Amino acid sequence: MSNSTISTLAFLTPGNFADDDPYTGLEETLRLFEYGERSGFDGAWIRQRHLEHGVGSAAVFLAAAGQRTQRIELGTAVIPIGYESPFRLAEDLALADVLSRGRLQVGFSTGMPHAELLGDLVYDGDWRSYDLSYGRVLRVVDNLRGEYLGGPDTVIQSPGNTQRPRLQPHNPGLVDRIWYGGGSLRSVRWAAENGLNLLSGNIVTGENTDDFTTAQLNLLTEYRRARSTARVAVGRVIVPFDSADRATRTRYLEYAASRHARTLAPQGPKRILFAPDVVGTAEQILEQLAADPVVSAVSELRIELPYEFRREEYEQILHDVRHLVAPELGWQPAQLEAVR
Repeated sequence: MSNSTISTLAFLTPGNFADDDPYTGLEETLRLFEYGERSGFDGAWIRQRHLEHGVGSAAVFLAAAGQRTQRIELGTAVIPIGYESPFRLAEDLALADVLSRGRLQVGFSTGMPHAELLGDLVYDGDWRSYDLSYGRVLRVVDNLRGEYLGGPDTVIQSPGNTQRPRLQPHNPGLVDRIWYGGGSLRSVRWAAENGLNLLSGNIVTGENTDDFTTAQLNLLTEYRRARSTARVAVGRVIVPFDSADRATRTRYLEYAASRHARTLAPQGPKRILFAPDVVGTAEQILEQLAADPVVSAVSELRIELPYEFRREEYEQILHDVRHLVAPELGWQPAQLEAVR
């Protein structure tokens, strides 16, 4: 049994769909959010992905998820800020948050994946000279604060009324539910200094070490120097197969084996380190988590679901985590009677 005491349990799903039938995959992802809520999970998160068979707009998806659920936190990990207009994104997130009655958890990252393909489609002018990094994230956060625009006497006229202009709708609580996906010492330091919660998954930068666990512990220590009581969530690919059939167990193990080589040494010029996937019986998984000092150091655990699995397999994984793994980590399910 691990020494960890997990108080918040969430999952992150990639939102897969088929190229010729996107509706079915997106609908099944919404059903997975509903399943997670019924099962007592505290949070359900979606990846935002561009040019892939996944959710391209987390705000739109979470607005839909907010209408299908009542209690569970709705998160996105992560929105690459390079694609976004800081004001328009803030409007979309604020609207989705109000529709969900204040349940959004919004994660950001810097940069713009696939920039050479998409940069000229997103921006006019020389986008390579734009700030697509920390400053752009802070512009979104500043907009979410809802400060009035113009001077104290500035008003705008609308068909309904006369009002002072600011981002609408405004929910003052959303600005406290912003997260940053930090994988380097510099990034976690910046997140802490600017009041953002921290997401740390199964990918970090190897700085002064080739060991993933050491690198991630260094990130948590650096972050907590500035924000000792802020929310920190750690993600792991955890795949229990106790209730799976033999063929599915074999496929899970083959999936993990296909990704194991990347965990053996730093990858690429940025020295990226990957955590091994945690696959096996609940007993085997608990043994591995007990030996993971990062999991023992946090109270929020996020199950990162593998890419390209079926909804039924995701539900089996979440079922086994909920019933066989998480309770042994001290976690207790949310009160289901709160869900209509």
